[in-house]
Amino acid sequence: MTELHESAGTGPGDAHFTVYTDREDAAAVARSLSRPGTRTLTHASGRPWIVGRWHDTEITTAHAGRTGLAVIGCCPVDTSELERRAGRLRDLRELDALARSLPGSFHLIAAHDGQIRVQGTASGLRLVFHAAVEGVQVAASRADVLAAALGAALDEEQLAVRLLWPVPHPLTEAPMWRGISAVSPQDALTVAADGRTVGHSRWWTPPEPSRTLAEGAPLVRDALTAAVDARTRQGGVVSSDLSGGLDSTSVCFLADRSPAHVVASTWPGRDPADTDLHWAQQAARSMPDVEHVVWDADASPLVYDDLLSIEDLLDEPTIGVMDRSRVLHHLPAMAERGSRLHLTGIGGDHVAWCSEAYYHRLARTRPLFALRQLRGFRALWQWPLDGTARALTDSRPYGKWLADSSTRLRDPLPTSVSTGLGWGMPPRLFDWVTPDAERAAQRALREAAAHAIPLHPDRGLHADLEQIRSCTRMLRQWDRMAARAGVPMASPFLDDRVIEACLAVRPSERVTPWQYKPLLTAAMSGIVPDACLRRTNKAAASMDAANGLRAHRADLVALWKDSRLEQWGLVDGSALRKLAQRPGTPELRDAILYSTIAAESWLRGLARTTESTAQARS
Repeated sequence: MTELHESAGTGPGDAHFTVYTDREDAAAVARSLSRPGTRTLTHASGRPWIVGRWHDTEITTAHAGRTGLAVIGCCPVDTSELERRAGRLRDLRELDALARSLPGSFHLIAAHDGQIRVQGTASGLRLVFHAAVEGVQVAASRADVLAAALGAALDEEQLAVRLLWPVPHPLTEAPMWRGISAVSPQDALTVAADGRTVGHSRWWTPPEPSRTLAEGAPLVRDALTAAVDARTRQGGVVSSDLSGGLDSTSVCFLADRSPAHVVASTWPGRDPADTDLHWAQQAARSMPDVEHVVWDADASPLVYDDLLSIEDLLDEPTIGVMDRSRVLHHLPAMAERGSRLHLTGIGGDHVAWCSEAYYHRLARTRPLFALRQLRGFRALWQWPLDGTARALTDSRPYGKWLADSSTRLRDPLPTSVSTGLGWGMPPRLFDWVTPDAERAAQRALREAAAHAIPLHPDRGLHADLEQIRSCTRMLRQWDRMAARAGVPMASPFLDDRVIEACLAVRPSERVTPWQYKPLLTAAMSGIVPDACLRRTNKAAASMDAANGLRAHRADLVALWKDSRLEQWGLVDGSALRKLAQRPGTPELRDAILYSTIAAESWLRGLARTTESTAQARS
């Protein structure tokens, strides 16, 4: 199998591709979709296998006879090991074990006896889609690539669904265009040798949470160390967030143990009560080899900054647009310091901590223990006794909960105890959403509820997995934005091996009202100084969000002028313009505008991208 270059490869961090079976009709489709700048990896026959854009550092390939393997992304597997695996492969199902053994974050692609198999990550950070293009099934890492190939129409119902706050499982998985199918993160896609028959097969299941904290902490430390090492072992200069929180601090200390030179980046908060800088400086003093850069708090972009000019969105709306400028702002300065990669602590909140919803089951299996813990949670989160009791006695299955939610989309936001001990936050729509959009969202919810299966029968693990995937859906967009800004990002906490190590620890020891992130504290003991591990809280950016609403009021008004969502009949533009003119409205403190802004920004960006692509081809 060979690689053909139509031009130099793209920079690292923005790899994307399509995959084809070894057939002449598939080859014809591949040639029709090829664009200047794409690279092609071929089958043994010479026909296209993988076509796309990737950097040399992002791909490892191997072949043996009629078997080919490719790993695209971050994975320290070497070619010889991959060749050994390819030579021994007798059935594509054997790749389940390989995928579960490798560290990093990557797509795994295989060709074997005329079939192809494509899978992403269990975290949802790397996704897989497929569609029939001219009768041939084509797999892809991005839905918009397939949409362009098909000339597919946007799905109006999906636009309405994305106005929900939040969008519940499984509706988040549906692509935004008709004619395109998504592969669930825990599944692999197989396309048969005929090029038309497809199958989805489960390759990943979450581990049983059976380890004690003492047993699990060393394994979490090993997994997180391997995840950071996969990014830093090549040396050079890497940058890292150092917010002062436990998550970024842990990543920064692990990176400091590597061959790489580390530049740590701290953005202090505007709130005088924010103690992030104090904790970051305390950590930096224990890493004398790390270059610590502290930015001017007032120079940090606010929430909602630059909403009108976003052009680098991917294949779905994301609430990450609200913080896009804040996430990217310091990356050019990191590039000037030589950084080839920027590490973040994103995901630590989702894996090192976990949902209190586990106590819904523990209240039945270990009632005395659960009640003692719940007293602590009630004090911590100010849960009322009657609300706690109602949440604990609510035993609706997930499908019934989802169906009930479809009838209450205009209700006030639910209490924190009902979401904390339930299946999650039930979706809501707000005053500016039109009745037509509400009916479309209700229809989608009812259809999903009829066959919905939770991510796990235990509502705690379901909530954990849903939060991880919600985070990665946003992060995959930020990762692309960062790559285009010149410094790719990486978030080691969201590697599958790290997630598995954390989820394997008993929830009764992983989430407790008496200690902050006990699993991460135990895992990092001996690596992060005890003084840094004593932090028991994290900063909130509520002041930045409030200031952003006021500072960017004009942009928000402009966003709803000639609104694309209004043109689709999904929102009342007049109501949104009026709301934008009074950003101090108390109801906005709950971020209820986020999903609507995300959909509007995505539609605007899509229109600009479509227009520029058409001009380039003309």
